[in-house]
Amino acid sequence: MILTTTPTIEGKQIVNYHGIVFGEVIAGVNFVRDFFAGVRNIVGGRSGSYEDELTKAREAALLELEQRAMEKGANAVVGIDLDYEVLGQNNGMLMVIASGTAVTVA
Repeated sequence: MILTTTPTIEGKQIVNYHGIVFGEVIAGVNFVRDFFAGVRNIVGGRSGSYEDELTKAREAALLELEQRAMEKGANAVVGIDLDYEVLGQNNGMLMVIASGTAVTVA
């Protein structure tokens, strides 16, 4: 499965469009991570725990997108867009949405 943010794939021809597909993930962030991220904000530096959570959520959203494209008979997804939002009480949830167009390329 080819996943790309571009509208075309160099060297490939789109021969069939299967429609828009989505992958959505909502992940909770726990109190311990919040506490250490707050400390990190005070003393400076990157928050590895938040970065890890973001990476896992993004990868899960892309995997779900890929699975939905395969269910439609596609072998690629073009024009992928990733959106991030915080939700819930005290912004304790992270939502990642991946969307794109499922296609068959030859």
